[in-house]
Amino acid sequence: MKTYVWSVDKFVDNLKSYPQITQAAKFLKDNEVIAFPTETVYGLGGNAENSEAVAKIFAAKGRPSDNPLIIHIAEISQLEEFVSDVPQVAAVLMEKFWPGPLTIVLNKKEGQLSELATAGLPTVAVRMPDHPLALALIKASGLPIAAPSANQSGKPSPTLARHVHDDLNGKIAGIVDGGPTGVGLESTVIDCTNEIPVILRPGGITKEQLEAVIGEVAVDPALKNSETAPKAPGMKYTHYAPNAPLFLVSGSQTFLQKLVSEAQGEGLKVGVLTTKEAQDDYQADIVLACGQREKLESVAASLYETLRAFNEAEVGIIFSEIFPENGVGGAIMNRLTKAAGNRVITE
Repeated sequence: MKTYVWSVDKFVDNLKSYPQITQAAKFLKDNEVIAFPTETVYGLGGNAENSEAVAKIFAAKGRPSDNPLIIHIAEISQLEEFVSDVPQVAAVLMEKFWPGPLTIVLNKKEGQLSELATAGLPTVAVRMPDHPLALALIKASGLPIAAPSANQSGKPSPTLARHVHDDLNGKIAGIVDGGPTGVGLESTVIDCTNEIPVILRPGGITKEQLEAVIGEVAVDPALKNSETAPKAPGMKYTHYAPNAPLFLVSGSQTFLQKLVSEAQGEGLKVGVLTTKEAQDDYQADIVLACGQREKLESVAASLYETLRAFNEAEVGIIFSEIFPENGVGGAIMNRLTKAAGNRVITE
């Protein structure tokens, strides 16, 4: 399959009618799949109403089809097509955080969406992305768009079009290249179908931000207990992993450096994931700064690109510092823990 690449300036006027967007939207209407930028990561979109299109998403990613997908919309009115009710708490969150990196789980109308898109669940996860190209593409297609991250399943999510091309060239119809994404981590997922809303996946909107708007918010036990089956899109299987084994290190810089030296003594090419503040403090084959520790948003924005950079460097093992879990740090550690397969070395 030929994979078209359309470079589009997100600041162009009337994006919905822009030729490249029109062509990409036609592919979606024809039940092909297209990668496009959002403010979080690049998504791999297909017609959420058509099982043939949704099946192509799973096939391109190599992702098991028993995992629900997030449905992307461009206008609130689209909810009427496939959502049975919008609780007041959900309406408040939409007013405050949409468009933006917040996915809301609601009860669905039967018979409107592909059962593949919702994994046969009675609920549907929906968000409105805060990116002009994503919104223009959805509007031009006139469809609800099912879209997980546009990467090979299990690998770091893409924050650049070239990441998508590296993983999916020849497997999808096209890529809308809108430059780098912003937040860098997937959206927060919150279930609003119960009396107390529950965070199913941490992301760009923090628990503190949510509670400032709607009061008490619970956290899915599956985020801390690997034996509990998670309910959120993209959380059932191992994700975000670089090619080399990744170990999180809970301890001092001296302890981490000791681990590096021991691995080098075994003949391994060693990578260290740190921040700009400590980049010069380690002696390893590859030391990569992932943002600034004092600005965790910068760590989130750089995380997946940094993990992919270790692949390009062909390291044999990676040691990573850990980060405080306050604010967006919770989402960072969630992704790093999954990327490491829960491997933590404690001093």
